[in-house]
Amino acid sequence: MRSLAEFIMKGRRQAIVAVVLTSAVPPIYFLSPVIIGLVILRRGVNEALVLLLAAMLAMALWTVYPSMVMDQQANLMPYVLLILVSGLAVVLRTTQSWQLTVLLTALVGLGFELYLRLQPMAVDALVTQLDQLMAQNGAANSVARDQLVALIAMIQTVMALLLLIWSRWLQAILYNPGGFRQEFHSLRIENKAALLLALMLLLSGLGVLLPETWYGYFSIPLMVAGVGLVHGTVALKHMSPLWLFAFYLVFPVINQLLVLLALADSWYDFRKQMRNAS
Repeated sequence: MRSLAEFIMKGRRQAIVAVVLTSAVPPIYFLSPVIIGLVILRRGVNEALVLLLAAMLAMALWTVYPSMVMDQQANLMPYVLLILVSGLAVVLRTTQSWQLTVLLTALVGLGFELYLRLQPMAVDALVTQLDQLMAQNGAANSVARDQLVALIAMIQTVMALLLLIWSRWLQAILYNPGGFRQEFHSLRIENKAALLLALMLLLSGLGVLLPETWYGYFSIPLMVAGVGLVHGTVALKHMSPLWLFAFYLVFPVINQLLVLLALADSWYDFRKQMRNAS
């Protein structure tokens, strides 16, 4: 990836070639948001506008055009992902704040859900396919539409954030070695924002005023902050990287515990205490 990043940053022509090629091939279309995110973070929005247009035109070859020929609904998900990664990159470049960027992912999730609800035919088809698959495997319960929509939106939101992280990591490799590591290890949600997230989690968890399916969106910023806390702790304590390997193995089981840990860190700042104690 370093070689690709170096090629992209040589100039606009090279960046256009890279973004067109990655956007036109479905298996690797997710690389085009990484490329555009990198250009935004390093060179700004104006330089990335041409790349964004080129990526969308290239994506049309396998999204819009086939749907017109076969009289089907076009898959707009790649475009939404591209725009969201670009938007988050603009926020990060402008504010230089990972906290604000990850907090916005809650709104990103809600935006994704709105997008999915505007495509009822596509969601209905997916629900039917999953119901048939579950029936073939002897599962009695059908797939709940609202849960499926929220799950898809949450997955895509996490993916958008991961692609932005990839862009920032490439920028750091080329121009600021070790910079991303320092940023991520110090990521922490301040107590006022954490209190608001805790309230949203409580309301959605209980299904009061907010849908229960929104719980996942409000947990994403805290889970990311929790992961940063774990990485920062391992680095501060000079622990073996095997601890991180073990952490990711059990991550699906402890993700809610990680949310609580991130909330506690918002008030106690565990990394600051560890630095003071050393």
